[in-house]
Amino acid sequence: MHAAAQNAALPEPGPEALDASRRMLDALGAELASHGNWISFARFMECALYAPGLGYYAGGAAKLGGAGDFVTAPELGRLFGRCLARQVADLLQPGDAILEFGAGSGALAQTLLDELERLGAGGHAYCILEPSAELADRQRARLGGRPRWLDRLPQGFRGVMLANEVLDAMPVHALAWTEAGVRERGVCVNEGQLVWNERPAGGAILAAAREIDVAPRYESEIGLAGQAWVGAAARALERGALLIIDYGFPAHEYYHPQRAGGTLMCHYRHRAHADPFYLPGLQDITAHVDFSALAAAGQGAGLELLGYTSQAAFLVNCGITELLEASDPADVRRHAPLAAEANRLLSPAEMGELFKVLALGRGIDAPLRGMAQLDRAHRL
Repeated sequence: MHAAAQNAALPEPGPEALDASRRMLDALGAELASHGNWISFARFMECALYAPGLGYYAGGAAKLGGAGDFVTAPELGRLFGRCLARQVADLLQPGDAILEFGAGSGALAQTLLDELERLGAGGHAYCILEPSAELADRQRARLGGRPRWLDRLPQGFRGVMLANEVLDAMPVHALAWTEAGVRERGVCVNEGQLVWNERPAGGAILAAAREIDVAPRYESEIGLAGQAWVGAAARALERGALLIIDYGFPAHEYYHPQRAGGTLMCHYRHRAHADPFYLPGLQDITAHVDFSALAAAGQGAGLELLGYTSQAAFLVNCGITELLEASDPADVRRHAPLAAEANRLLSPAEMGELFKVLALGRGIDAPLRGMAQLDRAHRL
């Protein structure tokens, strides 16, 4: 079995990377063979991203930064983390901890720990729950013994939970709303290639799909795994806040008629494309986040909706303009990179509008600094 025909616009991987992808394809072939040559797209995505030793997040290749496939906000510099630290500091009480899910390279943890100390809010335990052993090793190399790594979600947690670009990489079910009914889009092998194959949807997937009002033919995704994850985090949160930062939309925008092809997106060597079957194991596979569904999952588990806004509004509320003003424009060598970083974080054409911040909590009485202006919670 081999991957779909390579896109000429994408960089050619080296022999070692190609061999790793072939082994991932072999594993997918075995998975398909054991399930009658059909698996859900959610299962395919789970295997391609997380299969031990083979999946994208379980392999050894660089993923973030210039040598990887994509760049997250904390990788651009320290502005994002410094602003977020102000919101985190507001929420922390004596004895509280911080729990970061999927800490990537450790860049955000490093900035938060440094900035919280500078703000006089240091001393709180910093925990990381990282599903990728390879990334956890990189985090330890960068952060030393400052955080504590967990292997499971702690119960009775008090403090601040952080999920920055975590939900978009959780497996999603791919669906097609057709004149004949809702069909689940799965994966099979045809003439040696991975291809889409549809079957009638059923069970919880069909029930969730029937709640979505779209005109056929319409293709999109439902993130049941992400909703379940939010529910689990909510039940573990005894007091404090869960901050989710990711790219996505509220439901009425997510399932908009103009988005009839869905939101699946793949990233390989800083190129974005829409073929999830290209070199499995070597590329990131993502779907945009339905923030309405996540908010409902959190509220269903007893959390209060504390706010929802764009990343740009959140960062402005948390003082990014003040941090920029503290930099001397005459010092071009230092100020120019800072201004460029801020532009990428704030610009509607970059990350400022597509990325959103959802805040859920329990036992939080004071309004959140990051939601002080332009809170869009009413649009969820």
